[in-house]
Amino acid sequence: MPTLIYKFQEQEHRVPLNDRVRIGREEDNDLCVPCDSMSSHHAVISRNGDAFHLADAGSRNGIFADGQPVNALDLQDGTTFALGDVEFVFSAPGDSAPEEVVETPPPAATPKEDPLAAIAGFKNAHEKVLAEIGKVVIGQREVLNQMLVALFARGHCLLIGVPGLAKTLMVRTLGSAIELGSNRIQFTPDLMPADITGTDILEEDPVTGKRVFRFHRGPIFTNLLLADEINRTPPKTQAALLEAMQEHRVTITGTSYDLPDPFMVLATQNPIEQEGTYPLPEAQLDRFMFCIHLGYPTAAEEQQVILETTRDLQATVTSALNAADVIKLQRLVRQVPVSEHVALYALNLIRATRPNLEGSPDFVNRWVRWGAGTRAGQYLLLAAKAHVLLQGRFSVSCADVREHALPVLRHRIFPNFTAASESVTTDTIVKKILETVKEPQY
Repeated sequence: MPTLIYKFQEQEHRVPLNDRVRIGREEDNDLCVPCDSMSSHHAVISRNGDAFHLADAGSRNGIFADGQPVNALDLQDGTTFALGDVEFVFSAPGDSAPEEVVETPPPAATPKEDPLAAIAGFKNAHEKVLAEIGKVVIGQREVLNQMLVALFARGHCLLIGVPGLAKTLMVRTLGSAIELGSNRIQFTPDLMPADITGTDILEEDPVTGKRVFRFHRGPIFTNLLLADEINRTPPKTQAALLEAMQEHRVTITGTSYDLPDPFMVLATQNPIEQEGTYPLPEAQLDRFMFCIHLGYPTAAEEQQVILETTRDLQATVTSALNAADVIKLQRLVRQVPVSEHVALYALNLIRATRPNLEGSPDFVNRWVRWGAGTRAGQYLLLAAKAHVLLQGRFSVSCADVREHALPVLRHRIFPNFTAASESVTTDTIVKKILETVKEPQY
């Protein structure tokens, strides 16, 4: 009997093939392989007489055979192909060599945990990560907490601060504390999109002698990407991050490549020097969940920094989580329930940022040119969900929505000339909105 052989989670599986088998990540497939690199419904194997045919089912990254993307493939004994990161081998033994095939069921879905145990695990993981990062990074606890909230909510962060405040060190240490890969890109005016995403390079196959194009991945293929001084590169290169930040994939010459999961962009900007910079367009600013302002450390923290960093000592950071743990926690955040009362409060906050609407505060009509969009409301709720889990709770209140309203809204409100002439900042506007908008009545 024809059989499909594949290896997943260090275990080999052999699945007999019927006349039609649909393969994908979701449980409603005939063959479910719960791998994040595969699409929900990735491909279909169909039978025509004694022949078997593989066809793409509208997946994100298609089918790969011999390293090349294909839309369809005729299967013969020994044919090898890849769906996402999983490699399959089609086996069709002849009648003269019958082989008994023992069906190995696909891996079962992970059973749901007890909610209380999951919440306790989330809080403990948060404390362990902060403790490990604290071995290297002194102070900046609020900034680190906001970065973790964004990570667990599947968001991205824009860090604004003067040089020398350990922005790069925080990202690198965060990657070590959670066992995630991290890359750094120094953005410059001559940086090209291919320098970020990667490009196809013509190479000679040493076996066949033929020249083929092979995709060489850029530094964006990592878990934590530090985009240093992102506003120093032209808009064309800045736009190379747009698809990656929203879709978690990049497209090169018509072929899409999925990025590692989890994936997070932490971009930095220098607020002092603006000559020779390219301000981020509104569309890209809106892709960042948080805009985090880094301030100077306190006198005690700064004294500790200059003492610790001038000694011949090096702290060792131990991994408290891995990528699989982060993905698990990210899914847990999405499962936190939110009442209509809290959702209405988040809605009222973002609508209060928009001028010339019914009920808009007078100071918003005076100072604001454009307000926040709907994505701001989504991020307010996601930030509140992640926040309550980090606190060991499972119930979201209006106070939790206010907790991260400033980093969510400050880069989504665009002041007008009147605000600039009166030295009114977006932080001032957001704080006045939080004071003005009351919690809705039950």
